[in-house]
Amino acid sequence: MFKLSQIGIKKKIANDPYYRFQSLTEIAIAAELGIKIDVNLATVDDWLRLPGVSIHQARSLVELVRMGVELVCLEDIAAAINVSVQHLQSYEPILAFAYYDRLSLLSPVKININSASIQELAAITSIGCDLAQKIVSQRQQEGKYRNLVDLSSRLNLDSDLISQIMHYVSFT
Repeated sequence: MFKLSQIGIKKKIANDPYYRFQSLTEIAIAAELGIKIDVNLATVDDWLRLPGVSIHQARSLVELVRMGVELVCLEDIAAAINVSVQHLQSYEPILAFAYYDRLSLLSPVKININSASIQELAAITSIGCDLAQKIVSQRQQEGKYRNLVDLSSRLNLDSDLISQIMHYVSFT
């Protein structure tokens, strides 16, 4: 019976990238399967896969990384969410700590389109001063942009332009 349920859990974990682990046993199974969460690329949903991680902690970790804080070890995560390192040690087999050069063209810094100035937006390739002014003006009149689709529809932007700027903007 136990073996059968463990096989079922193993299949669920292997086939569902958003599966929320319920126990340390499931974390061990995920590690066996080679599942990793890259702490410096993790989304809120990735963090919430770990048992005991709250939505507030997940958001804090994602926001810190977005601000440029590099998480290089368990101690960094523990300090960021105010828990003990011992509490996180059981997650270590599935956590990956990788370094990403923030100045690399492969990982550009994203500008928050909902708080950026005209000058900051104009500095983004393909935006320019005119579009930057339209973005800020529309944001002030109609409120924050929800996502790329909202930005595109409100400003009547074509798909080519959206594909050029999507790697440089965020909507937080």
